[in-house]
Amino acid sequence: MKHAVSISIGSSQRDKAVEIELLGEKIRIERIGTDGDMEKAAQLYREMDGKVDAFGVGGADLGVMVADRWYPLYSVQSMVRFIQKTPVVDGAGLKNTLENRLGPYIVEKIGEYVQEQGKKALITLGVDRWGMSTSFVDSGFECIFGDLMFGLGIPIAVRSVGGLKRLAGILMPIAGRLPFEWVYPTGEKQEKRIPKWESYYRWATIIAGDCHYIKRHFPESLPGKVIATNTTTPSDVEMFRNAGIKYLVTSTPVLNGRSFGTNMMEAALVAISGKGRTLQRNELNELLDQLGFEPQLQELN
Repeated sequence: MKHAVSISIGSSQRDKAVEIELLGEKIRIERIGTDGDMEKAAQLYREMDGKVDAFGVGGADLGVMVADRWYPLYSVQSMVRFIQKTPVVDGAGLKNTLENRLGPYIVEKIGEYVQEQGKKALITLGVDRWGMSTSFVDSGFECIFGDLMFGLGIPIAVRSVGGLKRLAGILMPIAGRLPFEWVYPTGEKQEKRIPKWESYYRWATIIAGDCHYIKRHFPESLPGKVIATNTTTPSDVEMFRNAGIKYLVTSTPVLNGRSFGTNMMEAALVAISGKGRTLQRNELNELLDQLGFEPQLQELN
């Protein structure tokens, strides 16, 4: 049996392991959280290196891909310093393949509802989800990118892909050298919610992006809205349902009641490929097509 492990600096309350079959191959996918402790994550990578088929980096990114430019996040690099044998991915591959299918999928499945409500999307952090961002732009959505608001607390909305690329070019060389916890909630901080930027949440029909960023400033009530995100737990789904969310769309499949992060699912694809290395974009797209992977739609209210 193949074994893919996501070691995450996120909350251990979100830990989960399931055994599934992909392309006729059994695989165990497992998520282990370290509650914000990067050094603990590094030691777990060292202990399991060479003993599992693929690693995912959870709760953090090794870098972000904006268009075709890679911006490393230097504070995260030390977390994987002991890995010598097992291929490691952070989900960037799926962010630019599977997540790039979100916009067209939503138009196909609930396009009439979205058109009635207004074809408008708030992407909480566009540089982190470039494939997701461009999928909405290319599908004809009016978009607001909340990178300055959700990432730095600056009340300025970015309203174009061009503006987002320019912002990344200016800020990412600096942000990439900041301590990761300064820009992304880790450990227990992932469970805290401080409502903010409510007018932007209410402006949009679709609120899209990393689930932790969506929840970070989520209002108490958002009836009729659509959430498009990567990974959710049953408690996340219940929170969205109680807030009146109409539809929840996840970019990764729902397995045993929850969707796993892009890093976990990309690690699973690396494992079943049997190549013993990370996969190129065309290889990922081929596997996704073979597996029939597509975003998942749930009607909550």
